[in-house]
Amino acid sequence: MGTHGPLFSAMLEEFEDAATHLGLDPGIWRILTHPRRQVVVSCPVLMDNGEIQVFTGYRVLYNVALGPGKGGIRFHPDVSLDEVTTLAAWMTWKCAVAHLPFGGAKGGIICDPSRMSRRELEALTRRYVAEIADLIGPEKDVPAPDVNTDAQTMAWVMDTYSMHVGHTETAVVTGKPVEMGGSLGRREATGRGVMVVTREAAAHVGLLFEGLRVAIQGFGNVGSVSADLLSRAGARVVAVTDVRGGLYRAEGLDIPALLRWATAHGSVAGFPDADPLPPADVFGLDVDVLIPAALENQITPANVDTIRARIVVEAANGPTLPEAHRHLHARGVFVVPDILANAGGVTASYFEWVQDRHGYFWTEAEVVSRLEQVMIKAFTTVVQTGVTHAVDLRTAAYMVAISRVADVTRLRGMYA
Repeated sequence: MGTHGPLFSAMLEEFEDAATHLGLDPGIWRILTHPRRQVVVSCPVLMDNGEIQVFTGYRVLYNVALGPGKGGIRFHPDVSLDEVTTLAAWMTWKCAVAHLPFGGAKGGIICDPSRMSRRELEALTRRYVAEIADLIGPEKDVPAPDVNTDAQTMAWVMDTYSMHVGHTETAVVTGKPVEMGGSLGRREATGRGVMVVTREAAAHVGLLFEGLRVAIQGFGNVGSVSADLLSRAGARVVAVTDVRGGLYRAEGLDIPALLRWATAHGSVAGFPDADPLPPADVFGLDVDVLIPAALENQITPANVDTIRARIVVEAANGPTLPEAHRHLHARGVFVVPDILANAGGVTASYFEWVQDRHGYFWTEAEVVSRLEQVMIKAFTTVVQTGVTHAVDLRTAAYMVAISRVADVTRLRGMYA
């Protein structure tokens, strides 16, 4: 890879801390800090107004030492090769920390879905899949939903790929509708994983889960499901924000009512049974747990000193800049890093892939039970590594992930 972008450089900082503690072999170090493949494709689409627009899409396969690539496809105006490459690297470490037989991948298209019709989005999705069809597959690279993509998008991905290979291939993609090979419990899986590690983190630092005061930045799928499951389990969600506004209620928000409001209005803003909260103010609230569940680079040196939470659970990918994380750690804030905190989604994706390949499907209770086991085991392993090596949880998570990928890379040897 040539010049690193700022996001990839931030990931490299995290990698280097852990690799140094591990005493990682320099050759393996070089392999693990370079993506295996970066693809840029042009996707011409006939728009509803009769004009042709050409969209740029990316698919990055970062590492396949442990198995096929795994990673979502996002539709967003700010998608870049740096972002997609970094997310593919994070997926590599996330799969490894959860002990899944997957490598890391990611895809994205530069577009604004809010300005596109359903037909245009379907046409764009199908053209993008047609351009990368030779690169993806159940044994190669398995996409999933991400920002601004959903189960319907994945249905189009599966159908387009199946048309190319000449047979129905459900295992090419995860996050599909249940009717066509999707897994029960998949939609809630990332939020459920966040709930599990929040519960485990609270126990670890000696806080009672019942009545635990939680603030959540972001109320998309992950933030809303996390809020719902946390409140059902006994925590008190006192604040939530999204791009259009925020809410605060010291006694705890009525999450079921808020979910209905957000579905009807497209935002939490204006919910009557709470005080309005400027979105940026969520970081400075006096709470036990702060859950950033939006986009990257939200906790920065500019706002890190306002954070009063005892625990930060990174439900989003890369929400904390390295310098800000060092500040939090120095102040004794217990940070559960993204590659551990939001691994519930890819874990359930693994379950879906297994079910598709076997043609045998589990009950939702089985999915939930297995997901809890994976998340608790991963959390325990990372905490033990942190204690053993006297490092923060992010470094510990990277140490667990890097050592697993490095060991297999060593065992597989060099193909030449």
